[in-house]
Amino acid sequence: MSSRTVIRGGLVITASDEIHADVLIEDGRVAALAASGTPAAEAFTAERVVDATGKYVIPGGVDGHTHMEMPFGGTTAADTFETGTRAAAWGGTTTIVDFAIQSVGGTLREGLDAWHAKAEGNCAIDYGFHMIVSDVNEETLKEMDLLVEEGVTSFKQFMAYPGVFYSDDGQILRAMQRAAENGGLIMMHAENGIAIDVLVEQALARGETDPRYHGEVRKALLEAEATHRAIRLAQVAGAPLYVVHVSAMEAVAELARARDEGLNVFGETCPQYLFLSTDNLAEPDFEGAKYVCSTPLRPREHQAKLWQGLRTNDLQVVSTDHCPFCFVGQKELGRGDFSKIPNGLPGVENRMDLLHQAVVDGRISRRRWIEIACATPARMFGMYPKKGTIAPGADADIVIYDPHAEQVMSAETHHMNVDYSAYEGRRTTGRVETVLSRGVPVITEREYTGHAGHGVFTPRSTCQYLN
Repeated sequence: MSSRTVIRGGLVITASDEIHADVLIEDGRVAALAASGTPAAEAFTAERVVDATGKYVIPGGVDGHTHMEMPFGGTTAADTFETGTRAAAWGGTTTIVDFAIQSVGGTLREGLDAWHAKAEGNCAIDYGFHMIVSDVNEETLKEMDLLVEEGVTSFKQFMAYPGVFYSDDGQILRAMQRAAENGGLIMMHAENGIAIDVLVEQALARGETDPRYHGEVRKALLEAEATHRAIRLAQVAGAPLYVVHVSAMEAVAELARARDEGLNVFGETCPQYLFLSTDNLAEPDFEGAKYVCSTPLRPREHQAKLWQGLRTNDLQVVSTDHCPFCFVGQKELGRGDFSKIPNGLPGVENRMDLLHQAVVDGRISRRRWIEIACATPARMFGMYPKKGTIAPGADADIVIYDPHAEQVMSAETHHMNVDYSAYEGRRTTGRVETVLSRGVPVITEREYTGHAGHGVFTPRSTCQYLN
């Protein structure tokens, strides 16, 4: 039995086109598009008809950077794969790529298997995995080849967090050389963690323990220095590089310079760096702890350079780095010592709406919204055109989006499993109305109609975004 759905009368927006078109979905995939009101569109027949008049019809968001159930700092991220993917769907995201973690002394396979076990049967939307490489050795390098063949085609390394995830320059170079051979993409957390640890120790010795000092010790120059070093190591290895959660204008400048040299270097930023600042970290009564993440929030003047980078394509992707910890009982672990505050913010439900607000405010175009939130992450991580667009043959991951509905972001109404919102009280224009994942309604006119286990693991090809 084939199942067919027609979405009628909406403005279909992809990274390349805007067209008033009807969309025919058959057996979970886009079968055809035809201009609304034409004989071709009138000929579409289906059991289910969705009226999108006055609405946008957009590809489901692809969030290339999430951390569900991630252990960190003696606790674990508050969203499970079930709660986190449900919240993602509410926010118009239909695919996440989460991070499986290799423990020091363990194998990549053990880490990947553990994350498969967490996710399988629990996700409301489709998911893939990157692999955090914490322990580079000969066996790890061989395993990288095997993971690429299995559709886990990107590997994250950390220049931060000595003693936990940290890789030194030699380990980074070896992994990059391997990626140059097997087609993998190295993702880099670019901060000079060795230097930062010195500054943390000195700040605490001076009695500077409040959350705002988290931002002051993780200096923008140390993000820029690490970004520069990662770029040059990738150049030596002949490998592409993707720098995650870029927050500082000095780091954007390093990426722009490398791209002007013709290097395959890419950058991601996150909504928190575009919409929040050190003003939030400085909120009194330990409220600033809610905004502790790494890289940290920067002074407000950095925001203009991040938006500029998104417009000039020196930054290509906006992901969330969704890693939520509740204020009560988790963020509070760092009372009296900012270095013990778990690093991470909730955001998987807010990204598409915040970026639409940027469209409303004239910062980016509608097509650029779709490009940085859907199409480019799909291409960057080897899922395009299955994900990230609305075209014949693509998965029917489609969002009916009301561009005029207004909402107020709040922990009272969000669906993430965390007791605060980083955007509490923020008014935005635009809201998800209906979400299809592979043609199946997950959100139907603001009602959750999905279920755990609908989402499946999505193997990925290698990066499709190289020069």
